[in-house]
Amino acid sequence: MPKPVRDPGGRTNPLILCALLLCTLLTVAVIITGIIVFVGYLAIRPKVPQMSVTSAQLDRLDYDQAGVLTVKITIFLKAENDNAKARASFYVTRFLLGFHGVRVAELHADPIDVSKNNSIVLKYEVESSPIPLDPEAQNNVYMSLSQNLIVFDLKGTTRTRWRVGLLGSVKFWLHLDCHLRFRKVGDVIYQRCSTKSK
Repeated sequence: MPKPVRDPGGRTNPLILCALLLCTLLTVAVIITGIIVFVGYLAIRPKVPQMSVTSAQLDRLDYDQAGVLTVKITIFLKAENDNAKARASFYVTRFLLGFHGVRVAELHADPIDVSKNNSIVLKYEVESSPIPLDPEAQNNVYMSLSQNLIVFDLKGTTRTRWRVGLLGSVKFWLHLDCHLRFRKVGDVIYQRCSTKSK
């Protein structure tokens, strides 16, 4: 191992001493920051907030001989924050309601704040405009009605953010992919389907 550079008087160069001191201070700062983050995480035990479908009702489904579909459906979504020590925000909320690949409606929500250990229920009353169907989609509607199984897909994302004490804010994208299965018009389903974080 090479010996440190020394000046002619046998002492270490002051620039090397400054660099060594700076590296030592930086290393100690990184270690202390890591310990603080770890202890903060253990103390707070943060949980990712969730958004879930709690219930839905198929209010109306009209399908005529011309192949035009009209749907009215009520969907209840719950924004949940199970964190005892942090508020949560949900924003950029966008879900698509579909029926056998046919887009029925797009659901949006304004940004919402959910206090600690609390939840907020969002009610969507969706009424589509008349949707002309191609022959394949018409066949899917006919089969669904004849089998008494009417399935809607609810897919989309929301962004969540919560502040974890002095550690700063944490952000996640939450993804929802639910299949709402009704037997007939007027059915109310209580299907728990929650978002997954990525």
